[in-house]
Amino acid sequence: MTIAVYPGTFDPITNGHYDLIERAARLFDKVVVAIATSPGKGPALALDARLALARTVVAGLDNVEVVGFSGLMTEFMKQQQARVLLRGLRAVSDFEYELQLANMNRAQMPELETVFLTPEVENSYISSTLVREIARLGGDVSKHVHPEVARALENHYNTRP
Repeated sequence: MTIAVYPGTFDPITNGHYDLIERAARLFDKVVVAIATSPGKGPALALDARLALARTVVAGLDNVEVVGFSGLMTEFMKQQQARVLLRGLRAVSDFEYELQLANMNRAQMPELETVFLTPEVENSYISSTLVREIARLGGDVSKHVHPEVARALENHYNTRP
C-alpha cells in the first residue's frame, strides 16, 4: 500500500489544497492530510477547527484521512508508515524552498520521496494567506474555499452581514 502524506497548516484549507488532495487520492492508495499545530506561525484558526474543516472538505474521498501532528515530519512519516511526501507548487518561487525542504527530509529519512503536484490553473493563485486576508477585511472568499470554510472564516472574523 502506497501512503502519501500531504502536510501543511491548512489555515484554512482552500480549493487549491482540495485540488491536490483529490488528484493525490487517485494516485495513491491512501492520502494522509497532516495538519501541523504550527504554533510558530500563529494560525488564525485553532487546530481543532482546521481539522474539522479539512474533514468536511475531503468527506467524499474514501482513501483520505485527516490528522493533526506536531514535531518532525520525518518522524510523523515513520509513524504513518509512509514513504511519499506530497507537496504543492503554485509558482516557480515555491520551488527553491520546497527543494531545500525535500533534500533536508531525505537526509533525515533516505527512503522518503517527495512528489510535487501543481494545482489546476484556476487554483494556482490561491493561498491560505490571501484567503485569510480577504476574509479578515470582509471580502468574499466563496470562490476559493468550500462553503463551510467560508462560513467559518466569516464567523472567525465576525464579517457576516
